[in-house]
Amino acid sequence: MPRRSYDQYCAVARALDAVGDRWTLLIARELLGGPRRYTDLHADLPGVSTDMLASRLKDMERDDLLTRRRLPRPGTASVYELTARGRALLPVLAALADWGAPALDEQRPTDAVRAHWFAVPLLARLARYFADAPVRVIDIALDEGAFHIVLDPDDPTAGHYADGPAPHPDTALRMTAATCAALAHDRFSLAEALAAGWIDQSHPDDHTAAPATA
Repeated sequence: MPRRSYDQYCAVARALDAVGDRWTLLIARELLGGPRRYTDLHADLPGVSTDMLASRLKDMERDDLLTRRRLPRPGTASVYELTARGRALLPVLAALADWGAPALDEQRPTDAVRAHWFAVPLLARLARYFADAPVRVIDIALDEGAFHIVLDPDDPTAGHYADGPAPHPDTALRMTAATCAALAHDRFSLAEALAAGWIDQSHPDDHTAAPATA
């Protein structure tokens, strides 16, 4: 199917030609966490049909936003991963997350949630908080799951994240999804949340932190 276009000589229109279709930016959000198999993407994009996901992946590959590669033997699966052009969407998604955060009020009964969906808005806030500390790898634990963030000391917008705990984190934070949403909306700072006990911080040699309750 030929690419649909707004046919406008405008940078915003050209960008939307590539990423304006439904699900495209959410696929990019998933792949910013690293290469993913088709089944992983489908599992973490609740509501997308298999036909729609396959179509969007083909479109994104055509537009040089992602590539597909086969895993080494003995595996037979393929994974999708972002190109440099696709990874450049991180600040775009961060801006959208900041813009959309005020809509994260009470979680609706129909709302799906994955822990790593909070990674994009947390990146800049963690970078600010740890700017003067020797902390680069941060484990984040929620009741819904765990992920880790790797900060870039030279560019707070260039960090990355991945599912699951890191092999050697510098520090670990445990909080609730509600606390993550409030941080994304800047209802309070990370420093304030730590001081209030809404976030528990521990270090690799500290296994005594209690779960967060806020």
